[in-house]
Amino acid sequence: MATKTSGFGYFLQGLSLISKPGVKRYVVIPLLINTIIFTVLIILLSGYVDELIKEYIPNSLPNWLAWVAVVLKIMYYLLALLVMFYTFSFVANVVGAPFNGYLAAKVEQHLTGKAPPGSDRNIMAEFTAIMLSEVKKWLYYFMIAIPLMILSLILLFIFPPLIAVIWFIFGSWMFSIEYSDYPMGNYGLTFSEIRKEISKKRMMSMGFGSAVTLGTMLPIFNFIVMPVAVAGATAMRVEQFPISVKE
Repeated sequence: MATKTSGFGYFLQGLSLISKPGVKRYVVIPLLINTIIFTVLIILLSGYVDELIKEYIPNSLPNWLAWVAVVLKIMYYLLALLVMFYTFSFVANVVGAPFNGYLAAKVEQHLTGKAPPGSDRNIMAEFTAIMLSEVKKWLYYFMIAIPLMILSLILLFIFPPLIAVIWFIFGSWMFSIEYSDYPMGNYGLTFSEIRKEISKKRMMSMGFGSAVTLGTMLPIFNFIVMPVAVAGATAMRVEQFPISVKE
């Protein structure tokens, strides 16, 4: 069984935390957001990958090269699956971000008996603070993702399986930042301060992000990954990353 210090344990703890009294009602809105966004993505992307495969993978290969087409098709589907789940998760986080700060505050109050200092912000103040943080996260994401996309194109002709490994690691790191932002943001930490903080226990943070990444790939379960991850990241913040209240 995964321990909490591995990061996985905190994600699992989030499963139980979202059902606690006083917390459950803050899970409903993220759940509805996830359901709507995932449904829209499925509708938009259905058939699109098949069209790409028909266009870029020829059916007229010699018999002795037939296996190449099969391998390329599998890689296309796997990459499309990864892109869809990452897109789903990040879009859902942007839309649900203002509500996740409140969820993190309620989970922390349940765990410690005391609400964090940022929990009394009104919805407009919460929206402004979270959206500014989301913009910084997206800039950071693209700053790394664009070079990785170029590297992936090169690896597609050298060793395709490595592409999935690289994006899994990158996605795990981004998810650890994404969900740590809500409980730490309630204490007024900036994006750069949050990255510095979770880097102090990088392996544990990556373990948590890996659990989130795997959760986003599980059909149906991925609908509740966002609130579970917010709750788990809050528990991890409380136990592993003590923060002094900013004056």
